[in-house]
Amino acid sequence: MHQYDYLIVGSGLYGAVMAHELNKSGKKCLVIDKRDHIAGNIYCEDIEGIHVHKYGAHIFHTSSKRIWDYMNQFAEFNNYINSPIAIYKDELYNLPFNMNTFSKMWGIRTPQEAKDMIAKQVAETGITEPQNLEEQALSLGGRDVYEKLIKGYTEKQWGRDCKELPAFIIKRLPFRYTYDNNYFNDRYQGIPIGGYTAVVEKMLEGIEVRTGVDFFEFRKENPDIAGTTIFTGMIDEYFGYQLGALEYRSVRFETEVLDCDNYQGNAVVNYTEREVPYTRIIEHKHFEFGKQEKTVISREYSSEWKVGMEPYYPVNDEKNMKLYEQYRELAEKEENVIFGGRLGGYKYYDMDKVVEAALDKLEDIQNGMN
Repeated sequence: MHQYDYLIVGSGLYGAVMAHELNKSGKKCLVIDKRDHIAGNIYCEDIEGIHVHKYGAHIFHTSSKRIWDYMNQFAEFNNYINSPIAIYKDELYNLPFNMNTFSKMWGIRTPQEAKDMIAKQVAETGITEPQNLEEQALSLGGRDVYEKLIKGYTEKQWGRDCKELPAFIIKRLPFRYTYDNNYFNDRYQGIPIGGYTAVVEKMLEGIEVRTGVDFFEFRKENPDIAGTTIFTGMIDEYFGYQLGALEYRSVRFETEVLDCDNYQGNAVVNYTEREVPYTRIIEHKHFEFGKQEKTVISREYSSEWKVGMEPYYPVNDEKNMKLYEQYRELAEKEENVIFGGRLGGYKYYDMDKVVEAALDKLEDIQNGMN
């Protein structure tokens, strides 16, 4: 007899939704996490009364009323709107690319002037069949937008020259010909009041959770502890990297408390110049309109991932996707194991898509399909 119906490996959003729903349907679950806290990458740490997004900024946004209503069971959301700023040398621009951006860049006022300027610069490139990311970006937005707002940031993010990156990474560039700084087009957007950790705590109420537990060690000592395992770690690590390691980008955070109440006036400021080593600075209090006397900022540095480091973004190029497909085939043959989440599915998910994927998988389970 198994001690638990489900062993859920990882207490991030995917694992927590799975655990919550399975527990609600009467299944006995054990959640383990190798970190010393729950909530995975959406974990918020309390510093100076500010909910600090320890693993990078997380802004919940969705166009699905089903997912929005689902999340609102666990938290009340505020009305935060993501409106990042980009700094290039001594110039400051609004993101996403909109009329505020173009007006600042070219001293123009009307949408037609902006369209004409972009069309002129695109024509000047003479690029008809882009062979790499640089050519793709130039053929979509012209030289000014590319040089000032795309090139440096992208090279820092991926650790490669834009000429070495595949064109498909920028399939399109969202140009808005309105004076609107709202980054997301989604109908619903906000930050949970009280932070994300409290959301996951609520999801995991009444469920046994053990942190600081390495799955691979745990499995050796408890091979038959559960009928089914839900694995949200790295799919290649699960199989001992037997086909080779998938590639990721990692992120390093430098977080500091500052003795002022407002450092940059915005939650997210991107630094698009290649010479500035970090990609962006997050000022966490602005996510919840904080009035604390101090402030906490985090500088983000993108880096190449190596085995043993924290993986963040899958490098979903052709080579890696081929390798992932081979791992996925292995995963399908693995009995009583469900792979999911960002690392289990080798996919960059927004949070709403993680929740949706978990709920869809739960429907499959209910219908008798793992």
